[in-house]
Amino acid sequence: MDGRLAIDTGVLLLYFFGIVALGLWAGRRNKNLRDFSLGGRSIPWWAVLASIVAAETSAATFLGTPAEGFKTRGYFYGQLVIGTILARVFIALTFIKPYYDYRVQSIYEFLTVRFGTKTKNMASGIFLFTRVLGIGVRLYLGGAIMVVIWRYLFPSLPINLNTYIWGIIFVTVITTIYTAVGGIKAVVWTDLIQAMLMFSSVIFAIFLLLHNIPGGLETVKQNLGGLGNVKVFQTGWNADLPFGPALKAMLEEPYTLFAAFIGSTMLTMATHGTDQDMVQRMLTAPDHRKSQLSLILSGVMDLPIAGAFLTVGILLSVFYTVVPSPDLPAADNEIFGYYIVHEMPVVFRGLIIAGVFATMMGSTSAALNALATSFTKDFYLPYINRNATDQQAIRAARIATSVFGILMILVATMAANAVLQDAKLTIIPIAIGILGYTYGALLAVFLLGMLTRSRGRDGMNVVAMIVGITSVLILCKVALPAFDVSALLRGEFKHADWNFGWFMPDWWPKIAWPWFVCVGCLVTVAISILFRTPESQVATAGAHVRSTSDA
Repeated sequence: MDGRLAIDTGVLLLYFFGIVALGLWAGRRNKNLRDFSLGGRSIPWWAVLASIVAAETSAATFLGTPAEGFKTRGYFYGQLVIGTILARVFIALTFIKPYYDYRVQSIYEFLTVRFGTKTKNMASGIFLFTRVLGIGVRLYLGGAIMVVIWRYLFPSLPINLNTYIWGIIFVTVITTIYTAVGGIKAVVWTDLIQAMLMFSSVIFAIFLLLHNIPGGLETVKQNLGGLGNVKVFQTGWNADLPFGPALKAMLEEPYTLFAAFIGSTMLTMATHGTDQDMVQRMLTAPDHRKSQLSLILSGVMDLPIAGAFLTVGILLSVFYTVVPSPDLPAADNEIFGYYIVHEMPVVFRGLIIAGVFATMMGSTSAALNALATSFTKDFYLPYINRNATDQQAIRAARIATSVFGILMILVATMAANAVLQDAKLTIIPIAIGILGYTYGALLAVFLLGMLTRSRGRDGMNVVAMIVGITSVLILCKVALPAFDVSALLRGEFKHADWNFGWFMPDWWPKIAWPWFVCVGCLVTVAISILFRTPESQVATAGAHVRSTSDA
């Protein structure tokens, strides 16, 4: 190892030691499950804001969003930010106060009061399953950055699945340790550091790219045909086609204005209003008004963040056009990592690699804490140990954190294998698409619960949610990268896609991922709204709200 690599390694080790120490220090006074999951509702609003930003800006954003800019040479992906802002305003005005009024630790407790335990169990189960898949896919990028570093250090050695797995395990183990011990306080305060490091890293990368491109900004303009030719918006509507084919083409294109205003809005309503991972951060603020402020401002922050990461991708496409590299990775997800390792100056390279790990650890730590909280409140306490002491509840949450960490490693390994099979498979559509499969059904029951007093019945909600999830897989012609079941039974592991919409006609569109939540939500609501909530359940919910208001 030469001197420069030794310095970068030292920077990385210092970062990892510092972030774990901060996480353990922040959670040193956790005495009960409320401290572990909500931090005693004592976190300042600006720290909550940074934590929300850090959760959204996962490694999928740090490496995946530049991949989108590199591939499209445009800001089309950034259109979806429109919907994220609209959704946050709606959530802030509709969802946040009821969560505070009901004094929930797991937001799925709200569904118990409003509908009953069957709806709550289904919703919490959907969250547990989907979050493990979603964060597991994002963790693949921990392996991706390790692969880039491995290629730099040992260019003659082959790259295989094991190379990815060690990177995935490294990130997950470190994150699980400080999350299991520190709880939500560890998550929020480490997220604050990680958000600052992430944003400063991407800004530095933009300036360095402009400096490294021969001719600087003038070369960028020339290569792109002028800055005015860099597209920001697209409707996806082709007026030259008949209505049917034009509609089909628009629904198959993920980055359109229609997807931004409708699909992205509903997607963000699901991720920021019905996902324990995200909402739990908001509930750490002292009151609902500070929580609302943090949520809305985080949407405003999304604009410059998305723009900065897409700018990096566009500049990378120019840089490697002007200064081609024979060793450029085939996978678009690894392009930014390749640039960091090969072009960044010493110390800054170590800091920015730390920034990549920071985004992975930030989103992973929050997900682990939310998964543990949801499992403990929704399943362990009511069904496994109803008389658990505070110490037993915290121990159960910590064990659950470790178990979910192992499950995420398995999912990340499957994602790495899928990318090895198809190098052009970008991670953003997979990571967010996974949420879309199930979160439409989740959003539907919360909307019914928040916006109506007497629609939706406990058992029928479960049926409606199952139909809603199934409708997304079939109507959107979802093909999931997975494995060949028959080969697995023979003891062989082979990559294969699971195509759920194989029997749909050719004229039916393969609906793009920003619309998944919209489809699932509409189908679920259409079924659930047909059934009335029993009067006894309406009365129980009203009595619960009055009792918590008086307490």
